[in-house]
Amino acid sequence: MAFPSYLVPNLWTLTLLTLLAASVQSNFIVFDDDPLQPVTQDETVSVGGTVTLTCRVAASDNSSLQWSNTAQQTLYFGEKRALRDNRIQLHRSTGTELSITIGNVQLSDEGEYTCSIFTMPVRTARATVTVLGVPGKPQISGYEDTVQEGGKVTLTCTSSGSKPPAKLRWYRNQEELTGRPDVVETNPDEATYTVISELTLTVGRSDDNTLIGCAVDHPSLSSGEKWTEQPIRVLFTPDVTIQPQNDLPREGEKFIIQCIGNGNPKPTSYVWQKKDGELPLLAKVDGSFLLFEMLNKSDNGVYLCQADNGIGKMQGEYTLLVQDPTAMSTSSGVDHAVIGGVVAVIVFILLCLLIVLGRYLIRHKGTYLTHEAKGCDDAPDADTAIINAEGGHSGAEDKKEYFI
Repeated sequence: MAFPSYLVPNLWTLTLLTLLAASVQSNFIVFDDDPLQPVTQDETVSVGGTVTLTCRVAASDNSSLQWSNTAQQTLYFGEKRALRDNRIQLHRSTGTELSITIGNVQLSDEGEYTCSIFTMPVRTARATVTVLGVPGKPQISGYEDTVQEGGKVTLTCTSSGSKPPAKLRWYRNQEELTGRPDVVETNPDEATYTVISELTLTVGRSDDNTLIGCAVDHPSLSSGEKWTEQPIRVLFTPDVTIQPQNDLPREGEKFIIQCIGNGNPKPTSYVWQKKDGELPLLAKVDGSFLLFEMLNKSDNGVYLCQADNGIGKMQGEYTLLVQDPTAMSTSSGVDHAVIGGVVAVIVFILLCLLIVLGRYLIRHKGTYLTHEAKGCDDAPDADTAIINAEGGHSGAEDKKEYFI
């Protein structure tokens, strides 16, 4: 079926429709730039904090601005308080701005707040307030008593009151550990969450007295603000070493060696033995000490000490080599060598100084001049010789005497 020609849109009609649509769209753009349109912004605040709600317009026509809460109850109309809630206070009121504060914010304060300006027509803007539930300090449970080396311990960390759900992180000293994924439970009485995390460790002796920490990560908290720690005690067999009283056991002198066991708990029993033989008759056992009243070269050998702390037994050994009574320790020998070297250097320097001084004196010996007048030896008497000597200085030859 053919349509009448007047029903078929031509090019001019399409162009006109396009321009009309552009004009309508342009009108919306102008509306968005309306100087009387209120402008607000969303806010986020933690429970117990204070939030500021600000509503502004670009120009004023003397119309009043108004803030309403999530239940559409008027909070402030211009400078006038409309709702009797002392937590809500006027912050600033001008012809182009209305700002209010809400203190001691609670979870029930979360929602959409409306700012209105009573023009014709009424213009509104909305601001969403998000309230963060602050998580409580984490609590660690599951640690009952000391754990034996190689055993396992399972710890549980719990934090309640967060919104949105917090994240829990585990640490050993400052090293972050990986626990099981957090379990999130909803608290029935309020819109908050309880977060639970578990950590299982296989402990060794290096973990004794280690602090296992649990930290809460949440937007309402600064880093490390809420943290708790649990010390771990590990039981392990002792490490045994034997230390001598000094490094030079000399024949005829008293000598002591001590058995040191580092374990948890500390060793309570020590057993001394001599490898391939009996303990010397003059050697006395006093707990962790083995005393030799007077060393003899027959005491030479390897001595063993076994320490027992109830968790296990471990053994250490020490080789005793008795020296002659005149023997000096290695450190004493080194000291004497250093002193001898210093003395030799000083003597060498003194000899060099004496040689240099001697050569200097030889090159700078004294020069003495004598003046004898010619003919003094031929003078008939002493008076004439004196007269000739006094008058003959200018023409006399200098005679030099060298003393070698």
